[in-house]
Amino acid sequence: MIKVLKSGFYTTIQDKGRVGFASLGVPVSGAMDSYSSDLANRILNNSLNCALLEITLGGCKFQFLSKTTICISGGDFSPKMNNQPILLNSKILIQENDILSFGKVNFGVRCYLAVKGGIQSDKKLGSRSSFKNITNNFLIKSGDCLPISNLKTTLESSKTLVKVNKNHFEYKGIECFKGPEFDTLDMHQKKTLFETEFSISKDINRMGYKLNETVENNIPSILTSAVLPGTVQLTPSGKLIVLMRDCQVTGGYPRVLQVSEESINRLSQKTTGDKIQFVLK
Repeated sequence: MIKVLKSGFYTTIQDKGRVGFASLGVPVSGAMDSYSSDLANRILNNSLNCALLEITLGGCKFQFLSKTTICISGGDFSPKMNNQPILLNSKILIQENDILSFGKVNFGVRCYLAVKGGIQSDKKLGSRSSFKNITNNFLIKSGDCLPISNLKTTLESSKTLVKVNKNHFEYKGIECFKGPEFDTLDMHQKKTLFETEFSISKDINRMGYKLNETVENNIPSILTSAVLPGTVQLTPSGKLIVLMRDCQVTGGYPRVLQVSEESINRLSQKTTGDKIQFVLK
């Protein structure tokens, strides 16, 4: 078990998400940065669908009530084990009653705490990913106890770490494809879309990222249609919204772009005030 001593700003359980339930209005969910979550599971030789903790901007503290092995990938929030700094992207052996804490944010917005065998919370519609009104708990709270697998063999820590490309956190380019309504834009609108350096607004969450700068919108309204994580919607005010993992399954705003999976991961490590620029693939 893992006891949550301090839950932090926004911590949830995530895996690869729920696929195939859009007809019921259920979002995909899953790890916002699947590149980092997959890396943490791979280092532990877990299945890529093993559930882990998605930690936003740190501030957490956990006590391990049993032995296990962990890996932390993604953003660097100065992780410490028993007040001693530990490495990201490395296999770390945990002893009973060890305490893991997170402090100063050095880079990134989200990190992933994987444990050997994954977090064993209840599955709902084939996934352990937290989502309001689907799972029993939406956000991890202080005092929660999270079930994990018991180690049957003794594993060792490793000082070997995987080097992560800094572009994943620093590159401003957001690669995308043409959306269904892209060709309804005129040349001036398309030029604005790709030549503007957009800044991320304060209105961001797991459902979507709204951008500050505008694109003139004179496109006729559309019938409510399917949307996906990565769909870029152009609102009547000219604001752009990039839909993220917990987005709704339908929407009525023109879908001008579709962000690539790699760039959804990259965008999830950015926050208010950061700059991005759309790059057409």
